[in-house]
Amino acid sequence: MDLEKHPAAPAPGPAALRASDADRDRTAQVLADALAEGRLTAEEHSERLDTLYAVKTVGELEVLVRDLPAPGGAHTPAPTAYAGAAGQAVETIVAVCSSSSRKGRWRPGAHTRAVSVMGDITIDLTQAVFEQQVTEINVTCVLGNVEVLVPENVTLRGYGSGVLGNFEVRGESRGETDPQAPVVIVRGFSLLGNIEARPKLGARLVDLARRIRKHLDG
Repeated sequence: MDLEKHPAAPAPGPAALRASDADRDRTAQVLADALAEGRLTAEEHSERLDTLYAVKTVGELEVLVRDLPAPGGAHTPAPTAYAGAAGQAVETIVAVCSSSSRKGRWRPGAHTRAVSVMGDITIDLTQAVFEQQVTEINVTCVLGNVEVLVPENVTLRGYGSGVLGNFEVRGESRGETDPQAPVVIVRGFSLLGNIEARPKLGARLVDLARRIRKHLDG
């Protein structure tokens, strides 16, 4: 038996920790604020947002916002400094052997969770009132169907997969959308089900830049 004592491996530093969903959400909000304030161009914002969902550690998230101020004017770049976004309420939409929908003139929060188990969910944002730059919808679909509809001039992004199912985001566009338009991110996993997000033809939001800046200034 080897009784020799070996020193314990040092714990990883904060930058080496795996990034959580909350870390990514806080970083996404900083990027959204920077876009609205003119610190980032639409192309720069798009590139950083794509990178945000590809990296794995807190340190890699720090790099994305190192040259940007934290909310409230503080200049601490680490994602852990943006604690304000962590407390945002998450609306949950559930359909178990049933159907559920959100549509019409409603105010989606920054984070919405949709869970469909042998059910149908429709999230229609074509007449929604956006009160933030980035709106994220997290979808889990098992033997069900989830449809997300957005206005034509809203930037739509998708990150997800399916197992014997379908995850599809159609009409992803960067050049044709308003640079100040809200960004809708759909993240999801489908098991023997269907998740689809797409723009609704003919539906558009107007005065997007003015609406977002008024909210930020207010």
